[in-house]
Amino acid sequence: DYKGQKLAEQIFQGIILVSAIIGFIYGYITEQFGWTVYIVMAGFALSCLLTLPPWPMYRRNPLKWLPVQESGAEDKKAADRKPKRHAKS
Repeated sequence: DYKGQKLAEQIFQGIILVSAIIGFIYGYITEQFGWTVYIVMAGFALSCLLTLPPWPMYRRNPLKWLPVQESGAEDKKAADRKPKRHAKS
């Protein structure tokens, strides 16, 4: 559903943003760029774990699909027609 997709996107972006800010601050304090990268990668992994699987919190508003319509008469008409041949040029 669209509301679940929106929620997943907001969670994903929020975790990435927070981990980037925390990683930048910690890396700046320790003067190690590697820690910044590790913290951002950990935030990315956490956000993937929370948003990629189809958790029940993302499926609260299912879409209403149209019912399947039987079209037996139209299928028979299409099967009776001969395939068109293309003119050779």
